[in-house]
Amino acid sequence: MEWTAAPARLATASADFEADFAACLHWSAETDAAIEQRVADILADVQARGDAAVLEYTERFDGLPADSVAALELSQAELKAAFDALPPAQRDALQAAAHRVRKYHEAQKKASGESWSYRDEDGTLLGQKVTPLDRVGIYVPGGKAAYPSSVLMNAIPAHVAGVQDIVMVVPTPRGEKNPLVLAAAYVAGVSRAFTLGGAQAVAALAYGTATVPKVDKITGPGNAYVASAKKRVFGTVGIDMIAGPSEILVLADGTTPPDWVAMDLFSQAEHDELAQSILLCPDAAYIDAVQREIDRLLPTMPRAEIIAKSLSGRGALILTRDMEEACAISNRIAPEHLEVSSRDPHRWEPLLRHAGAIFLGAYTSESLGDYCAGPNHVLPTSGTARFSSPLGVYDFQKRSSLIEVSEQGAQTLGAIASVLAHGEGLQAHARAAEMRLKG
Repeated sequence: MEWTAAPARLATASADFEADFAACLHWSAETDAAIEQRVADILADVQARGDAAVLEYTERFDGLPADSVAALELSQAELKAAFDALPPAQRDALQAAAHRVRKYHEAQKKASGESWSYRDEDGTLLGQKVTPLDRVGIYVPGGKAAYPSSVLMNAIPAHVAGVQDIVMVVPTPRGEKNPLVLAAAYVAGVSRAFTLGGAQAVAALAYGTATVPKVDKITGPGNAYVASAKKRVFGTVGIDMIAGPSEILVLADGTTPPDWVAMDLFSQAEHDELAQSILLCPDAAYIDAVQREIDRLLPTMPRAEIIAKSLSGRGALILTRDMEEACAISNRIAPEHLEVSSRDPHRWEPLLRHAGAIFLGAYTSESLGDYCAGPNHVLPTSGTARFSSPLGVYDFQKRSSLIEVSEQGAQTLGAIASVLAHGEGLQAHARAAEMRLKG
């Protein structure tokens, strides 16, 4: 069957633009009520019955029977064997990507992840102590596709942050293990790995079982059940984010080959039917050229059906008055991935305030960021880039304030605290400060 893709065609000069634009962006993040209830039941069951419940759901949902959860744990020897058995090209690519991801996150740690302190003139020490989390869980999607890149992007920044215990869960429906995923776990320094998935895996990590250790934080993407489970266990453990469908926005000035841009739009559309691909451009003829390339290239794509449904259902080609307006609209969208596909991307970058990751220049395809450029590919979606950031070293660290007040400093600070505490009606607070005052 031959598929066609018809992204919405909008123009900012149109009187109907705002309404059409809002309709294009609309996506309900509400999880189906039946999924919410099912997830709640699974979490409660795993919390109550531990390994027994995990085994039951793993057999039911993944078709993977086992006598014990311990039998579903992957040994370090098995991870290394998977790495050793890879074709040399895959081994080299995995190690090269891991090196770049590690190098980037090491630079990130040096820039923002170190403890610091200073002393006032009276000898009082003030500062911040940065320490890694003890144990984190990383969820790696499996089933329809395998994602070794997700292993690198979640495990390596945790490793760089200093986390000592990294527990990976990955579904392996019917016991089918992906060698690249296992090899990536070996390369990234995963401590323990279990062939578990779904809400039951999230529950096992959050609450702990006789076999799966309780973690402090869970990161990594998953399906609606995984997203719902992460949302429900937040507070018991930390989470990175609740991820929505993948997104790309290409901001183009018409100088990039149109087939490049068409394929970049495909690169997100092929994830699933709800993924969103948008082009913003002030050149109508160029938009027409991109549409022609979409029509020409679509039949050559193995995932043509998914791409066609994504572009037709949620895609858009938007004609703007100029590049400045395109930048303003981009800020309103706050996309997960933002490509500035122009001759002079650094001219426009200062105008761009909200995006998960910004890809500058025609040669910087979003797919390079997904795999091997170095920065993290776990990014905020659904407009949350307005207030949140990519996954990074800082997500696997916590900060403790350091306060050491000198005897001299207590005289100044004590008097201030006493006045404020009395004003709040908290006399014990005031007295504790006053006891340290001289005279």
